[in-house]
Amino acid sequence: MEYTFKIYLSANELPLDWENIVGKYNTLLSKSYFEALDDAKPENMVCYFAAFFSDEILIGGALFQYLSFIDHPTFQKKEIGCDVKNFLAKKLSKDVMFIGNNMLTGQNGFYFNKEKISTKEASILLDKATEFMQKKYRKSSLIIYKDFQSKFMDLFQSKNYDKYFRFSVQPNMMLKIKDCWGTYEDYLNDFSTKYRSRAKTARKKSNEIEKRELNLNETKKWSARINFLYQNVADNAPFNTFFLPKNHFYRLQESMKGNFRIFGYFLDDEMIGFYSLILNNEDIDTYFLGYDKDLQKEKQIYLNMLLDMVEFGINEKYTRIIFGRTALEIKSTIGAEPFEIFGLIKHNNSLINPFMERIFPSLSPKTDWVQRKPFKV
Repeated sequence: MEYTFKIYLSANELPLDWENIVGKYNTLLSKSYFEALDDAKPENMVCYFAAFFSDEILIGGALFQYLSFIDHPTFQKKEIGCDVKNFLAKKLSKDVMFIGNNMLTGQNGFYFNKEKISTKEASILLDKATEFMQKKYRKSSLIIYKDFQSKFMDLFQSKNYDKYFRFSVQPNMMLKIKDCWGTYEDYLNDFSTKYRSRAKTARKKSNEIEKRELNLNETKKWSARINFLYQNVADNAPFNTFFLPKNHFYRLQESMKGNFRIFGYFLDDEMIGFYSLILNNEDIDTYFLGYDKDLQKEKQIYLNMLLDMVEFGINEKYTRIIFGRTALEIKSTIGAEPFEIFGLIKHNNSLINPFMERIFPSLSPKTDWVQRKPFKV
């Protein structure tokens, strides 16, 4: 049995059976998502797609993302805490190749049909594709396998990965929707008095806000405002690896149809916030959001968005909501719990690579936070 792979520069070139073999198992590896990514990715990002074959039969796929950091606007920031990261990033990581998706949290980088290939063979094949990318297409400063759970550790046990440093960053916050939550009120009634009161107070503060899902025409109409609100939140972060282009949300909704949902918050006919979701089989992946920072505290916009996401998940009968690894504490107040995720990193400079274990914490320091327990004991 011969295992091979092929690299594609465009989603339009992917094999005809891609959706049935790869895409249906993870929406974030689907052709519809990749086509939108082709047209509306960040300026400093280049994407490649790998298809894996067993005797010419498609058995898996992967996403490779190159990110160039050297001219990225985030490195021009002068806030405290940025200078060290910016200096190290410029010196050590002019560009990075991710095996995975740097735009979301989670194992969205590859898929293999386990009935067609063993873990060991998949590990070897993935490494071969990674090395091929570095030699044939573009050698990067860093190579990162992104966001895999402990159950995937067996995939990286071969000697091919001996030179990689295993790291753990901020946890992925997830909420598992209980079967007994038939309605949003059922969910709220599971809260202790303190957190139930907090949620109800947030709802009252948003009484004047009109909340509605946007159709494709509305997303296009409000695209400039959506981008402005997104930038409000993105610019507030001390360190960003990319910024989304203005057509990003419209293009995702156009390509992914019902698997991409976007909701607007309106006050006096002006959009003051939005959030977006990617529906991924039984999971909901929370995507990017934005809000008017002058109204955020007064209207508790962010907390209302989190609660609205939960209500959507319950009403639509999803199993789990994946909230990502930012704003950990407030996400824990609505019941999300932390799940550890790992990565592998290697520097292509053989003199620097042995020190990655010491260098990495300076590039991606962990944030101290307190996990809240909102549910009744």
